[in-house]
Amino acid sequence: SAALRCFSSPFQALHQLYYDPNIENKNLAQKWLMQAQVSPQAWHFSWLLLNMDKVPEIQYFGASALHIKISRYWNDIPADQYESLKSQLFTHITRFASGSKIVLTRLCVALASLALSMMPEAWPCAVADMVRMFQAEDSNVDGRARCLALLELLTVLPEEFQTSRLPQYRKGQVRSVLAQECGSVFPLLEQLLQQQDSPGFIKQKVLKCFSSWVQLEIPLMDCENLIQAAFTSLQDPELFDTAVEAVVNAISQPDAQRYVNTLLKLIPSVLGLQEQLRQAVQSGDMETSHGICRIAVALGENHSRALLDQVEHWQSFLALVNMIMFCTGIPGHYPVNETTSSLTLTFWYTLQDDILSFEPDKQAVYQQVYRPVYFQLVDVLLHKAQFPSDEEYGFWSSDEKEQFRIYRVDISDTLMYVYEMLGAELLSSLYDKLGRLLTNTEQPSTWQHTEALLYGFQSIAETIDVNYSDVVPGLIGLIPRISISNVQLADTVMFTIGALSEWLADHPVMINNVLPLVLQALGNPELSISSVSTLKKICRECKYDLPPYAANIVAVSQEVLMKQIHKTSQCMWLMQALGFLLSALQVEEILKNLHSLITPYIQQLEKLADETPNPSNKLAIIHILGLLSNLFTTLDISHHDDDHESTEVKKLPVQQGPNPVVVVLQQVFQLIQKVLSKWLNDAQVVESVCAIFEKSVKTLLDDFAPMVPQLCEMLGQMYSTIPQASAIDLTRQLVHIFAHEPAHFPPIKALFLLVTSVTLTLFQQGPRDHPDIVDSFMQLLAQALKRKPDLFLCSNLDVKAVFQCGVLSLKFPEAPTVKASCGFFTELLPRCGEIAPVGQVVHENGKVLLQAVLEGIGGQASRSLMDHFAEILFALNKHCFSYLSLWIKEAMQQDGFPSARVSPEQKETFSQQILSRERVNKRRVKEMVKEFTLLCRGLHGTEYTADY
Repeated sequence: SAALRCFSSPFQALHQLYYDPNIENKNLAQKWLMQAQVSPQAWHFSWLLLNMDKVPEIQYFGASALHIKISRYWNDIPADQYESLKSQLFTHITRFASGSKIVLTRLCVALASLALSMMPEAWPCAVADMVRMFQAEDSNVDGRARCLALLELLTVLPEEFQTSRLPQYRKGQVRSVLAQECGSVFPLLEQLLQQQDSPGFIKQKVLKCFSSWVQLEIPLMDCENLIQAAFTSLQDPELFDTAVEAVVNAISQPDAQRYVNTLLKLIPSVLGLQEQLRQAVQSGDMETSHGICRIAVALGENHSRALLDQVEHWQSFLALVNMIMFCTGIPGHYPVNETTSSLTLTFWYTLQDDILSFEPDKQAVYQQVYRPVYFQLVDVLLHKAQFPSDEEYGFWSSDEKEQFRIYRVDISDTLMYVYEMLGAELLSSLYDKLGRLLTNTEQPSTWQHTEALLYGFQSIAETIDVNYSDVVPGLIGLIPRISISNVQLADTVMFTIGALSEWLADHPVMINNVLPLVLQALGNPELSISSVSTLKKICRECKYDLPPYAANIVAVSQEVLMKQIHKTSQCMWLMQALGFLLSALQVEEILKNLHSLITPYIQQLEKLADETPNPSNKLAIIHILGLLSNLFTTLDISHHDDDHESTEVKKLPVQQGPNPVVVVLQQVFQLIQKVLSKWLNDAQVVESVCAIFEKSVKTLLDDFAPMVPQLCEMLGQMYSTIPQASAIDLTRQLVHIFAHEPAHFPPIKALFLLVTSVTLTLFQQGPRDHPDIVDSFMQLLAQALKRKPDLFLCSNLDVKAVFQCGVLSLKFPEAPTVKASCGFFTELLPRCGEIAPVGQVVHENGKVLLQAVLEGIGGQASRSLMDHFAEILFALNKHCFSYLSLWIKEAMQQDGFPSARVSPEQKETFSQQILSRERVNKRRVKEMVKEFTLLCRGLHGTEYTADY
């Protein structure tokens, strides 16, 4: 290739790559070198680059090129050259034993790759040979350097195996050969660790080597001596980190649980680290405490079931559990003074799951032992969840505060899980502690202590049904007694009230205990999220009991909205809360409240509508439209959202007369049109306008009917002037809801035809710049076919043009657009029989559709879309079988179609599969398409397909 002719030799290219300051020249050199590495000449120049007089960067490239040739192009190497290649690599490794470490490692990786490809047939005792070769005396190379080179080779061998591209059957074969060969490796490693005169760097290399080998699923009992040696190495600060890694890797391998006796022997070794752990905690040595904790958790978490099964050893396992408890409660605040406690949380889930999985008798015994442990765990976790002092917290960085927040969420999830083990007694225990704390006048408590106990309660109440708990009334009684002096405590009080909103709906008499606290908090910007979300929950769950408080809630909400205390998203939530609240009032009351609530915004909007468009008034318009949208999302006097609830719900009588939302929408309709006329070019404003109606339609359903004619007219004008996706989405919503309403459907039908006609014109002008419009249009067509297929019988609907647009859309690069187009065709094809114009168009143009589908499968479309293309093939098969059999034959006769990578035989096989009896099985059709697309992309049988 031209690129390969740029340089006369790799030396020249490497020189340019490393030393030329021009980035384009560097890129050119890199491209040339990447091609050179895979060229046949690489065998020759690699050895030249490894000459001892070259700089390490050049030698490294030579070693890498050898590795690439051996690992990826093994089949190109003649069998009679294996031995000479092996001996050359050994020679070079020996030569580099005292040279550059990075070059030595690459050469070891190359020899490892060679060994994996040759064993077991062509090189039966590869590992034993390696050990023997390097143990042989060689006067030119220092013994220690030889030893390090051997350890490097033995370390990279299992690592290269893990990343190798060996076929699956070979992988299993080679793994078992390597596992047997550990008999040549482990005695050497043990000897090097036990030798008094072995320097630290050799021992470190030994531990790394052991760490690498245990991941080959070697029986744990064969690793016993080395694990114990690694435990001993934990006393040496220089070896500590490497020893931790080795022990954790050995204990964590999945196969280890089969060797229970070895696991039992390891418990005393782990318990023996407790003194070292305590000293590390005392001296603030976070690295040591973290490492020891990792070992204890690895043993407990991976093998709790196997160790619990050894009932006669229950005390030693309990001692391990208590050691992990110490790690959970390690002194200091996470993540500033310690980072260890978070490692232990998953262990408590695992232990609980294992205990609860035993048969009843055994479970009862373990419950007796472990319930007290889990009560202790709750105390420890709530202690760890406590905030530091205000002064200390003030010094924390925003990143530390965020990590602490996530840590508390993890603790909350753990407490929720532990509830399954401890049940109602856990709530009683928390309530008693909180009661004692709040009523003890002699010893005033810190706000942190109170907050943590409430946080525990909130964690459980958020997801567990506490309606039957006898302590909640007492808790609701205690909440007003809490002296709130701090934002974090106030937040937790709010979230706790929110978590109890369902309970309040069943005990409405208690609402007045907590509602004043929530309304008071609404005025505090620092409590914005907690107070607004809590009010929203109360308004949603307790709306039928809130009419006595409605005036007050609306007044306070209006005040905070006018003062602009809250950010945009909280203002939206507050409007949703008011929507829930107003839904339970009488219509006159709703209209009165709506009038006072939204009049200021309407006045503001009128003022803005007269102004010349600019960025700041755009934000104000979008904000006001958003407030209205969110209010109408939840204001539902027909109580659609209650249908799933029990019949005992205190429903109000069905209201007569127009829906209040419709009344308001009709009042502001002209104003919205005025805003639109000025902002028609702005997608965000158009989207905000459409959102008001879309939310209202979804909530009101049939009650929205009076608005349909004027809304359809407005949408038609909007879309004709400047087509936007949000207008199509709203049209789709109208089609969905009013398709079966003869009285209301004519304006929707007219709108549908108008939108279709405008979009077809857009396609003629070039739709590539509008993938969002095309996506929404395809979804609209699919919805029309689903809900009102006879729209396709209209004489002024050009079904052929619509079909061609669908085919074009299948070729878009945007996956969502292609997915929507596939959805359109899977709705259209089943209508071939019942709708004559559709049948005619499909029969005349179906071949073009098939061609586009096969192009997508052939590699034009993303692999994630293959199931959607398969759906189209399935529908063609089911509804146009006789045509499909002709079309597919013609399409597949084209050379290089749908991909140059598939042979005529493979194309024929795929065609026959698609037309076979299995065509009625959708799952099989999807499998056929996946298989064929991999062939078309040249990925069949590669590692890329493993999870496909």
